[in-house]
Amino acid sequence: MDLSNMSVGDMRNLQEQIKQEMKKREVQDVQKAREQIQAIAQSVGMSLKDLIATSGRGSKGASVAVRYRHPDDTNQQWTGRGRQPKWVKEWVEGGKSIDDLRV
Repeated sequence: MDLSNMSVGDMRNLQEQIKQEMKKREVQDVQKAREQIQAIAQSVGMSLKDLIATSGRGSKGASVAVRYRHPDDTNQQWTGRGRQPKWVKEWVEGGKSIDDLRV
């Protein structure tokens, strides 16, 4: 498609058509994925709800125990998962042991 010969109005119209088509296809893709997941669950004799409940991830939003806490500011806490917070990094770079922060 040669856009150089199109007017700005025509390109805006095309842009809107593209947006609408993308939304439509995204909805279709989600529906297709749901159907595939449902078929997989049924093929092993489970409902989708049962399949999700037995995913081994525990309950959604379950909190993880704090493993590290700043001795001077107890609001600064870290579970030990993911990237180290800035305060932990600064603590270690300052020559102190991370074990001193362990709860």
